[in-house]
Amino acid sequence: MAELGLAPTGGRWGSITRLRDQMTRLFASSVTCTYDDKDKTGIFGVKMVKEARLWWNPKAPDEAPLWKSTLTLGSDFYEEVIKNPVPVDMRALKVLKRSPMALDIYCWLTYRLSYLRKPTEIPWAVLQMQFGADYTRTRGFKESFLHHLRAILTVYPEANVEDGERGLLLKPSKPHVAQLPPVLPRLKNPPVPEPLLLPLPIYEGNDGPHLRTSTYEMARRAAPGWDVYELERQWREWIDKKGSPQKPDAAFVAFCRKKAARENP
Repeated sequence: MAELGLAPTGGRWGSITRLRDQMTRLFASSVTCTYDDKDKTGIFGVKMVKEARLWWNPKAPDEAPLWKSTLTLGSDFYEEVIKNPVPVDMRALKVLKRSPMALDIYCWLTYRLSYLRKPTEIPWAVLQMQFGADYTRTRGFKESFLHHLRAILTVYPEANVEDGERGLLLKPSKPHVAQLPPVLPRLKNPPVPEPLLLPLPIYEGNDGPHLRTSTYEMARRAAPGWDVYELERQWREWIDKKGSPQKPDAAFVAFCRKKAARENP
């Protein structure tokens, strides 16, 4: 939520109370899909969360008790998420966060286009049932849908979609989030790797100071709302010119704090 600029706040007018209510509703919900035609009926139900233990302190949402919370996903839901993940870009969500309908369309669109293999036209009446049940006229829903779609295409220009004859025409497109390569099968007797200290992901294979895991969290607190990996890239370019510091972890946190203070006074 911090990446989306929606970090919960405490106090009388804070957002953490609403967050708590919505999370409770979400974790207590289940999803049921019904398939029905003249020959057969199919029903499939999934419980999203098997067990949840959530600790809250509205006056101090960032304090330690929250980290003791646990969430156990339902086995069927977990397997479905692993089998058919929904790839979304957090940066796109941050841009579209003020419009619930735009968020819904973006998540649906990037999922469909990630698995689409041939052109498919979705009738406007079907889309209205999914995204605009409150609209009384299909024409009004279509205008609103296309308005939000134009905003989505600014963050996902690779989406190959257009207004078709009866609905929205989807064509095979590049996924908004690239898929990972398939996992190689495990060896029965894999070689034991030599112990090493891994750098941050964006600096794999490079020499230079390696930062502790706890430093990332300290950097996020020093520069709330910033992408710490982008800040790390800028910091490493800076130390390449100035020289490596004696205490790289402290130097990186200080860099993040100064960067945030300078550009967000």
